[in-house]
Amino acid sequence: MSGETRSGLRERIRKLVREYHERFPPRIPDSLVPVSGKIYGDEELVNLVDAALDGWWTDGRFGQEFSDALASYVGLKEAVLVNSGSSANLIAFMTLTSPLLSKRRILPGDEVICTAAAFPTTVNPILQAGCVPVFVDVRLETHNIDTTRLEAALSPKTKAVFIAHTLGNPFDLAAVKAFCEQHGLWLIEDCCDALGARFDSRPVGTFGDLATFSFYPAHQITAGEGGAVVTDNALLAKIARSFRDWGRDCWCPTGKDNTCGARFNQQHGTLPFGYDHKYVYSHLGYNLKLTDFQAAIGVAQLKRLPGFVERRKQNHAALSAFFTENGFDRFFILPEADARAEPSWFGFTLVIKDGVPFTRAELLAHLNEEGVQTRLVFAGNVTRQPYFVKSAYPYRVVGGLVNTDRIMNDAFWIGVYPGIDEEKINRIRDAFATFLERYP
Repeated sequence: MSGETRSGLRERIRKLVREYHERFPPRIPDSLVPVSGKIYGDEELVNLVDAALDGWWTDGRFGQEFSDALASYVGLKEAVLVNSGSSANLIAFMTLTSPLLSKRRILPGDEVICTAAAFPTTVNPILQAGCVPVFVDVRLETHNIDTTRLEAALSPKTKAVFIAHTLGNPFDLAAVKAFCEQHGLWLIEDCCDALGARFDSRPVGTFGDLATFSFYPAHQITAGEGGAVVTDNALLAKIARSFRDWGRDCWCPTGKDNTCGARFNQQHGTLPFGYDHKYVYSHLGYNLKLTDFQAAIGVAQLKRLPGFVERRKQNHAALSAFFTENGFDRFFILPEADARAEPSWFGFTLVIKDGVPFTRAELLAHLNEEGVQTRLVFAGNVTRQPYFVKSAYPYRVVGGLVNTDRIMNDAFWIGVYPGIDEEKINRIRDAFATFLERYP
């Protein structure tokens, strides 16, 4: 419109975006009960358009807002945004290899206690840094680390524990934290599946030296892609940002210069005196920044998180009641949580018991025919994955991986995400019932 101001035009565009969302809201296909998916409203779309109209696009104002809001939600001082949860795990682990950490620095050949019943990118950074994963088994009811095996896994080379809260169910943080403190070990919490979970009334992510989150569409909130490393340690946050931003020594925010006030007045190694601090590199780093588009979505999604988590809990409880009240728990080991934990459930896990008259493959084929999607528990046993076997990576196993192999062979999960309403819960119930009622 002639004479319309920039701010007026932008507001009109926002109104049109809201109108578009109201008239054409996103829909979940009626033919499927997905295991996961993104739920969003008009605020996410308005933020995306605002980010586009800003014309900045890389990490900017929305990135700062999302970082601040996430740190506040978790209750920590620092949140370093990255482009994925896998990148968050990589940055968190590489942070602990920094020469700035002196004697506690993780070096090639050092050992890290972890689990093999994991998503590969919890284990991969250990290998990429030339370190040795030390695998311990998990409990079938939780799919989380069996903490009774921690002492047996310890060696003079052990430097850290790096494990995930499996499918949003917190592992025994009290036991793991005490073990790490007793032996002077770093703790990295992989919370990529567990945003919104709590243990002893504290948010997960606040127990470790570093913690990671993912904003992939399957997770509690999404930014399309995206992730974060969180910490209360200012030095670790500085190192994490360095590794994220090409390994640079400069800590200026994107688009800012000379925050230190000595950009051209420092000596860095054998570089010429006064070498531009923006081009001094103190780590072998990467470029893993989040875009402002992703952060714009994250800002809106984080406001929805409490409702999302509550809906996941309700769906999980409904499925648990279905299996127990109908006696179908005779076929499965059902998921359990530590009494001190408040899970932010990512999925509903089922482990087929020994001696049942059907196979996992038969059940999954039936569920697929009924439109109920399923997933296996990630890598199952990562040491059996082709990339792991063919590359002959060094690792240790302590006490065997019997339960890990059971999960690989007999476990799967179904969705509980907020897009699963009562009608879809009923479809899940019916799909299982028509199969399981064949076996009195």
